[in-house]
Order: sequence, then C-alpha cells, then structure tokens
Amino acid sequence: MKIIETKIEGLFVIEPDVFKDERGYFFEVYNQERFFNKGMNMIFVQDNESKSKNNVLRGLHFQKPPFAQGKLVRVMQGRVLDVAVDLRKNSSTYGKYHAVELDAITKNMFYIPEGFAHGFLTLEDDTIFSYKCTNYYNKESEGSLLWNDETINIDWNTINPTISEKDKNAPLFKDFISPF
Repeated sequence: MKIIETKIEGLFVIEPDVFKDERGYFFEVYNQERFFNKGMNMIFVQDNESKSKNNVLRGLHFQKPPFAQGKLVRVMQGRVLDVAVDLRKNSSTYGKYHAVELDAITKNMFYIPEGFAHGFLTLEDDTIFSYKCTNYYNKESEGSLLWNDETINIDWNTINPTISEKDKNAPLFKDFISPF
C-alpha cells in the first residue's frame, strides 16, 4: 500500500496493493497501524454509499464541529473526480483545493481529514461511491459551499452537471466564516 501526501497538509491519496488471480482480486482498504504511522489517527464510526448516473456532482459538503468528519473515500464501481477544499482558517492552503480521479479499476482512495469541504463529479453511469466517516452525520451541523465558486475555481471539466437544489444554492466562499 502506498500512502501519498498531497500538496495540502493532511490530504492523502492511497494506492492499495491489489492481488489478482483467476478467482478475482483482494486488497486491503484500511489498516489502522499503517494509517496511524502516517499521522492519520482516525477511528471510523459510519460508512456511507451512493450510486449516481454520469455527470452528477455532489458537494461541496462538510460537517461543522463538534460533528466534523474525516473521510476515507473510494469508488467501488465507475469513476469520479474527487475534490477536497481546505477550510482550516490557520492553514497556509486555506481556500485551496486538491482533486484526484478515483476509479474502481485502480481502487485508489482519498483521505480527507476534518476541516475540508468535499465533493465529487461522477465520470461514468452507475458509479458507486463509498466513504468511511470519523463522526456521525448531524443535519444541524451540515454546511456547503457553491460547487462552481469562482474564488475556489475548481476545474470540474464539466459545464452542466446534474446537481441538487441544495447544492445549487450553497453559499459563496467569500461569505463563508470557517468554524475550523
């Protein structure tokens, strides 16, 4: 398993060793000791899964403290462009984002700690997206930012994604006061 640091502190791309033979494949999704050795001291309490058509954009979402969530995300079927935006006000990369393509073939994963907004764009029909969370979902603590905010300037490489009304009406980054 390769655990790769990104240019934004705390974000990691994980490339598992996938063992294949005539029966199929096997790989390790999570190993607490390996993750802890890289400073990812998370304990997961909830797993979520979504299935989406092609060109569906979900995000940019986060949970405010005390219900902030770290996430280990991966694609079980299909492909996504996965994005994390740094919302930690004392970070040198505050307001910056990191994007990575995740897919079911390579089985790569993305670890996003607390203090980030998260979103993804599906790149194939019937994409199944899975995420392990370090805290329970709490409706009163949910927050979001506008997916196409010009200040953040994420290159989603799409013009007209399918998006929820809630995400279409999310606040702008310039009006955001970080709780992190």
